[in-house]
Amino acid sequence: MDVKTFRNRQQNIAIDGIVDDSLQVAYTDIGEGQPLLLLHGIPTWSYLFHEIIDPLAEQYRVIAPDLIGYGYSDRRDQFDRSIAFQADVIERFLAALDIDNAHFVAHDIGGGVAMIIADRNPQLVRSLVLSNSVAYDSWPIDEMLTLGHPRNASMSTDDIEELFDKSLKSGLSREERLTDEFRNGLMTPYLERDGIVSLVRNAASLNTNHTTPLTSRLNKMSQPTLLLWGEDDGWQPISTAESLVKDMPNVKMHPIKNSSHWVPQDASEEFAAATLEFLSTAG
Repeated sequence: MDVKTFRNRQQNIAIDGIVDDSLQVAYTDIGEGQPLLLLHGIPTWSYLFHEIIDPLAEQYRVIAPDLIGYGYSDRRDQFDRSIAFQADVIERFLAALDIDNAHFVAHDIGGGVAMIIADRNPQLVRSLVLSNSVAYDSWPIDEMLTLGHPRNASMSTDDIEELFDKSLKSGLSREERLTDEFRNGLMTPYLERDGIVSLVRNAASLNTNHTTPLTSRLNKMSQPTLLLWGEDDGWQPISTAESLVKDMPNVKMHPIKNSSHWVPQDASEEFAAATLEFLSTAG
């Protein structure tokens, strides 16, 4: 799906009670059935899931928000962007949609957000699909630490394109999956001046201290969990998933061969099929 079509079906909702102003969240909401929440990571936005939303929506109500500061959600310099704050926003977001619980499918820092919510608000999380997720002290990676320096807020659009092109080459294993459509869609919101500044602010907010406290409590996260992991990932390696298998009580691992970090694009068909198969038994 091209970025224009994707954007045309996004909605917007105002989230109150977190900061002084309402926060605007852009999101996709299609399908019927049990709610299925998709959470992206950095430096992406919900467009990461553009090829799996429709297949999942054949059986579920699929809701894919842009995290605060990402994509087309609020990008102002008026709020925190940490994964702990993102978890606060997602809880309020689901409440605003009158959703009492949902299945969570989460990638990269979105996985960190999902685990924070699963730990402190377990009744909200029916199940977890974690894909190449941050955990323990596995993050932030060097590229994001570098990006988060305040001076990078003055980066040009050429600089952003170079950043994304480098990341795309590392984050996808299958050359045919690096399409112009995906490349353009992923970087479009970050070619705008406020998008560039917001992306830098997002990178500056990454803090491993928001996942390390979860380590001792992973054995209490009893939600059915699937680890859907690209084997080639050099940023969030499969060794992280292997550790989670040991530490979480109700977990299965599904490694995906010839796939790197951005699994929903690299192996979209297998990602969707494995997710649907898992959810059919997750309750």
